[in-house]
Amino acid sequence: MDQQHLKQQKAMAGLEKNSTDCLPIDDYVKTYYLPVMYSIISVVGLMGNLLAIVIYLAKLRPWKSSSIIMVNLAVADLLYALSLPVLIQFYITRNWVSGEFMCRFIRFCFYYNLYGSILFLTCLSIFRYIAVVYPLKAAEIRRKRWGTLACLAVWAISLVEIGPMLGMITVQQKDNLTKCLDFASNDPQVVWWYGWILTVFGYVLPLLVVCWNYTHIAGSLGSSVSRHSPSRSRVRMLSILILVVFVLCFLPYHIMRLLRVDSLRRTEVSCIQRRGIHAAYILTRPLAGLNTFFNLALYTLAGDKFQQAFWSFVHGRERTSSTISVIHSPNMSKTDLLKI
Repeated sequence: MDQQHLKQQKAMAGLEKNSTDCLPIDDYVKTYYLPVMYSIISVVGLMGNLLAIVIYLAKLRPWKSSSIIMVNLAVADLLYALSLPVLIQFYITRNWVSGEFMCRFIRFCFYYNLYGSILFLTCLSIFRYIAVVYPLKAAEIRRKRWGTLACLAVWAISLVEIGPMLGMITVQQKDNLTKCLDFASNDPQVVWWYGWILTVFGYVLPLLVVCWNYTHIAGSLGSSVSRHSPSRSRVRMLSILILVVFVLCFLPYHIMRLLRVDSLRRTEVSCIQRRGIHAAYILTRPLAGLNTFFNLALYTLAGDKFQQAFWSFVHGRERTSSTISVIHSPNMSKTDLLKI
């Protein structure tokens, strides 16, 4: 393992050897931009997701399948928010003091949350697709066991996807300081193909599934008599929100990560180009973490009960009878099925 680390450090040193004669714009972005963005994400993510978990535990029992998915999504976001203070301290001081194991673990937390969130949102879209396109299966898909099985599968698949990364991330000694390298800043020959595999199977494939699901949901709702109902408007906003998360938060990050690793692989890339690509890549990293903000809105749009439970929790009142779950019947409209 020490020989592998030495090889990575030599490779990175060689790549940066010609980078001292141009403006270190990536260092400026890393020092001044990342601590601010990570601080905002950490505070909002910690408070918002902790509150969401408490509401689900105290006010929204018994759970259905979508509730279980939402709680697990909140737990993933909460764990990510808890890992950020260590990174904030690192980018402010420019020196990693927590050891190599913590470097790997903290970087691992970001990717575990990233690809876990992608899969949780994909599962949510699949459940809604089944409920709308196959209404006779709606009562079955809302059972807790399906939500539990889906979440167990998400955690397991995410671990398989991200597990190899623990052996690729390392620390680097430079100018008497210790650097905890981001995944895309490690040895490019090691992370190049693995990065492509993560992009295709961890992001592109779930994106195609989500787009396919919501296209068919929109087509099915188009023939519904309740097309202008408030519930349908909420469903439209929910679909748009999930697609915005996939495109706005996740797409720029995956594109720039590939470009970042490619710039380290090719020796003909100039110093200013390499630093410019690195700076752009750094800008997209907190953007990917902003999915935690959109997920907070998702809890409300996923159904009308969370908002009522929130106000009940804030004001200390018991839930009204309107929050009681509605038993599925054959006459339930397609729009109502989307609350599942």
